[in-house]
Amino acid sequence: MEKLKYEPLFETKKGKGRILYRLFATSLFCGIILIWFYRLCNIPNSGENGRYVWIGMLGAELWFSFYWFLTQSVRWNRIYRHTFRDRLLMRYENELPRVDIFVCTADPVIEPPIMVINTVLSVLAYNYPPEKLSVYLSDDAGSELTFYALLEASRFAKHWLPYCKKFNVEPRSPAAYFASLSVSDQSDADFSKMKGLYEEMANKIDVVCKAGTVSDQAKLEYKGFSKWNSYSSKKNHAAILQILNDSRDEEIKDVDGVRLPTLVYVAREKHPEHFHNFKAGAMNALLRVSSEISNAPVILNVDCDMYSNNSNAIQDALCFFMDEERSREIAFVQFPQSFGNATKNEVYGSLRVIDEVEFHGADGYGGPLYTGTGCFHRRDTLYGREYSTEARIDLKSACPEKMEENVHELEERLERLASSTYDLNTQWGNEIGLKYGCPVEDVLTGLTIKCKGWKSVYYRPKRDAFVGVTATTLDQILVQHKRWSEGDLMILFSKYSPVWYGLGKLNPGLVLGYLIYCLWSPNCWATLYYSIVPSFCLLKGIPLFPQVSSKWFLPFAYVVIAELIYNFAEFLWSGGTILGWWNEQRIWLYKRTSSYMFAFLDTMLKLFGSSNTTFIVTPKVTNDDVLLRYKQEKMEFGSASPMLTILSTLAMINLFCLMGLVKNLILTRVLGLEYVFETMALQILLCGVLVFVNLPLYNALFFRQDKGKIPSSTAFQSVVFALSVCTCIAYM
Repeated sequence: MEKLKYEPLFETKKGKGRILYRLFATSLFCGIILIWFYRLCNIPNSGENGRYVWIGMLGAELWFSFYWFLTQSVRWNRIYRHTFRDRLLMRYENELPRVDIFVCTADPVIEPPIMVINTVLSVLAYNYPPEKLSVYLSDDAGSELTFYALLEASRFAKHWLPYCKKFNVEPRSPAAYFASLSVSDQSDADFSKMKGLYEEMANKIDVVCKAGTVSDQAKLEYKGFSKWNSYSSKKNHAAILQILNDSRDEEIKDVDGVRLPTLVYVAREKHPEHFHNFKAGAMNALLRVSSEISNAPVILNVDCDMYSNNSNAIQDALCFFMDEERSREIAFVQFPQSFGNATKNEVYGSLRVIDEVEFHGADGYGGPLYTGTGCFHRRDTLYGREYSTEARIDLKSACPEKMEENVHELEERLERLASSTYDLNTQWGNEIGLKYGCPVEDVLTGLTIKCKGWKSVYYRPKRDAFVGVTATTLDQILVQHKRWSEGDLMILFSKYSPVWYGLGKLNPGLVLGYLIYCLWSPNCWATLYYSIVPSFCLLKGIPLFPQVSSKWFLPFAYVVIAELIYNFAEFLWSGGTILGWWNEQRIWLYKRTSSYMFAFLDTMLKLFGSSNTTFIVTPKVTNDDVLLRYKQEKMEFGSASPMLTILSTLAMINLFCLMGLVKNLILTRVLGLEYVFETMALQILLCGVLVFVNLPLYNALFFRQDKGKIPSSTAFQSVVFALSVCTCIAYM
């Protein structure tokens, strides 16, 4: 019998323009070397004015050059992938693996239950056999409000799932679906009925959330509420496990008589005396609980604000896991994060270049980072299994068999797996499950999986697989990046550092790729130096760059112009706008001079035992005033914070230095106009750009009257301190 021809389930293509880019990068590197040579050959002699400032400039430029070199690693070998879902279904339609989906939430105030259940409903409605699909919601707050919302969602799902399949609905988050349709699309009777059911459910949840408690009548209707008592709180509650739907129960069906996916609510035990390890602890509790209920070989985890936007995402991921020849070494498939509430020009920046360029480059060396959401895993790799060329994990699964014990007995037995002490003196959080002790447990876990021989895949389908909510205030974005950069730096100094733990286990290009993110926070010092010292020297009339007429001016001009043009083109190619690119430069500066500095300092304190690891959940709710300004793309400064004080002070320092130069040129004529532009053109340009990029901040300091302006106390502190420093520098 003739052997059937092998047809791959996915294909890989190399990125276009790689040779051209390598030529450009090489020319840029030559310009950088010339700048180093100029700096080294023109260091002022001992005792001369500006000697140590010059050496500082050399140090900052060496750091920028080193970091630029790291970023090239993920641009030289970009690859792009395409899946063949039709081949997957033709080959394995009746043997598709079971899939467990983990959704995590931590606080019903900043992560509203209505948002959480929209995410849950979107993943329940995947184009996938429902008897092979199980959804687990981890509620770290142990909130009866979230449980009530999930209970209502389980009832609504009986109508929503058949509606989605009948009309091939996209997206399958009800809120996103109804909001995406125009008025002309809403006249259908089926649509009107479904929207009415959704609004009825949403209203019930809204009433309960505003009251802050579930009514006694609702509690009587479902025995599961008996698990809550008057002593339960967000930080102190017993383990609660409720199986709302069990796909093995033939009586649990939707309105069309089709079985529903399994749906489980899990609130792990919280106790003040036991450290709960944040999201990593919640994920590990779900790993244990799910292993006793569905034990699917494939796991998807999503954040509670990241709804499924593509009902075929599971099939796409399985194409990478089930290819007969190339799937053996793939541990996880990472999808990009997209944001439904992002404005046209992304006033607070974006992950656009990371998603469109850098992760595709990391994929060329063995796969991207695990970013904590929108990621499909092999269960065995999360349990710590090492890769072996001889072993093969068979993912093909039959439907789960009905268990002998009843649901109540099962719930009682499994609550032990979610206790606050279960992890103690075990390998959980170390060799098994997600790693503990790091704010970015996802990145660390993905790194250790790869160091055991596995690879990952980055896949961006034409239709975004997941859509979430991005920050709507400056404070939120700065705090978020502080946590990310702090966690990444902690990884660098940990025993799992990609430099020593990953050396010899990871592709060298991937090691450099990890260092891009591990070294986010140390970028603060070179950026702070370049943002302050040249402006002070401009005020003092000390040149730090070559004269315009000098041949050494050319490499500086080439490096600056070429890098800006490439950066601009890369951002536009990634789908951004011109104004979006300018906003990206502003946020780039703000992150490096505030978030990254605090992240670096906090990491150093942790290394010396003076601070503990914290995990701050980014709020997913915004009041109407803030939301209106966000849609108008007005930056929201609003609340006073140390990071905002630093940003305001730096902006004022550059403004005062530029004003001081103008005073010296026009009023006092201490310096000649021709001399200044000949010797300090690049310094004037640098200071001018720093002033120009801060225009929204100056507006918030002096002119805005809305609640998004910079608080008066912060404005006063910044102006007084900046003026005092500039005055001292001017008269030194």
